[in-house]
Amino acid sequence: MTEPEHNERLAQLDARITAAKKAQEPEPRADEHYSQAQLAWRMVIELVAGLGIGFGIGYGLDAFLGTSPILMVLFIFLGFAAGVKTMMRSAAEVQKKWEAEAAQTQDSGGQASETDKTDLG
Repeated sequence: MTEPEHNERLAQLDARITAAKKAQEPEPRADEHYSQAQLAWRMVIELVAGLGIGFGIGYGLDAFLGTSPILMVLFIFLGFAAGVKTMMRSAAEVQKKWEAEAAQTQDSGGQASETDKTDLG
C-alpha cells in the first residue's frame, strides 16, 4: 500500500468516525429555554414568597409577643422589599443573558431581531 492510499483511507476513516460521533451527539433540550411567561411567573413567585415569609414571621412574632399586628405589618413591608429586590436581581440576570446573546449574534455577523430578544432567557 502506497503512502497516498494509506492517507486517503485514514481520512475516510476519520470522516466516518466524526459522522458517527455527530450522530450520537445529544440535541439541546427544549425545556432549558425559558420563555417570557416562565420568567414572569418566576418574578411573581419571588414577590409572593417574600410577602408570605414576611407575613409568617410577623404573625408569629405578634402571636408570641402578644403585640398588635404592628410586627406583622412591619415584616410584610420588609418581605415586600425583599421580594422586589429579588425580582430586580432576576431582571438584571435576564438582561445580561440578552446582552450576551445579542453580542454573540452581532459577532457572528447577524442582527438580533425583537422576536429573538423575546425568546431569549
